[in-house]
Amino acid sequence: MSEETIFSKIINREIPAEIVYEDEHALAFKDINPQAPFHVLIIPKTPIATINDITDEHAATVGHLYVVAAKLAKEQGVADEGYRVVMNCNDHGGQTVYHIHLHMLAGKEMGWPPYQDKKKV
Repeated sequence: MSEETIFSKIINREIPAEIVYEDEHALAFKDINPQAPFHVLIIPKTPIATINDITDEHAATVGHLYVVAAKLAKEQGVADEGYRVVMNCNDHGGQTVYHIHLHMLAGKEMGWPPYQDKKKV
C-alpha cells in the first residue's frame, strides 16, 4: 500500500486521535462517529489496504489485532457481557479507509443483522 491514509497520519501523529492502546504492532483509538458506547478502531501499524491484501506473512499481525481486542474488552469491563468486532472489506462491505481495521463495539446489546436493534431469535 503506497497511498497515505488518515490512519497512517494517526500512526505518525500528524493528526490527533484519542488513543486507548498502543504497542509496537497495533494502535487503537476511539471512533469519531461511535455506533456504541465503546467504539474503537484497532489498526495494524503495518499498512494493509483490504482483507483481500492479507497474505500468510500478515497472519501474526492480523491475529494480534484480536489479541488487542480481548485486552481492551477486559480493561473496559465488557468481556463478560460481550462485544462485537467487525472488519469491512471494500465499498460494498462498508470500508471507507483503505488500511485494515477492526471496529470494536461494546456497551450495548447488538442486533443481528447488524443494522437491527434486536438480537435474532
